[in-house]
Amino acid sequence: MDDISELAQRVGAALQAKGMMLATAESCTGGGVGQAITEIAGSSAWFDCGFITYSNAAKSRLLNVPAELIERHGAASEEVADAMAKGALVNSSAQIAVSTTGIAGPGGAVPGKPVGTVYFGWARNGHSNVERMVFTGDRQAVRRQSVAHGLKGLLRFLEQI
Repeated sequence: MDDISELAQRVGAALQAKGMMLATAESCTGGGVGQAITEIAGSSAWFDCGFITYSNAAKSRLLNVPAELIERHGAASEEVADAMAKGALVNSSAQIAVSTTGIAGPGGAVPGKPVGTVYFGWARNGHSNVERMVFTGDRQAVRRQSVAHGLKGLLRFLEQI
C-alpha cells in the first residue's frame, strides 16, 4: 500500500469516527484526491462528492467562486482555494471539504508563483484554513505530492474538531 492509499484510509477512519461526510473541490489535481478516497472500500459512508473545476468558469458556476476574486488574485491563490472549499460545502451534503488549485506545470508560472505552487483549502461549518506549498518535480510529481498534502492537511484539520 502506498502513502496516498494509507492517508486516504486514515482520512476515512477519522471521518467515520466523527460521523462526517467529505466533499472535494479540485483543480490542478484533476480529481486525484477524490480518486484516492474512492479507492477505499466503503468510502460511500464518508465521501459525498467531488467537484473537478479546472476552468475559472467552472469554479464560479459550480462552487460559487466570485469571478472578481479569480481576476484579482488568480485561480491559483489562497483566496480562491478558500472559496472553493467553502463552495464545496454549500453545494454538497458534506460537513468538511478540501480544495486544491495551483500550477502543476510544465507551463503556467507567473511572477511569484512558480511551477509547483499549489494552494489548499480546508473548510467546515464556519472554519477554514488555507496553505500555500511549492512542490518540485514534473507535472505528475507535483500532482501526486498535492494529493498527499491535501489528505495530510485534512487529517490535521479533522484533529482540530
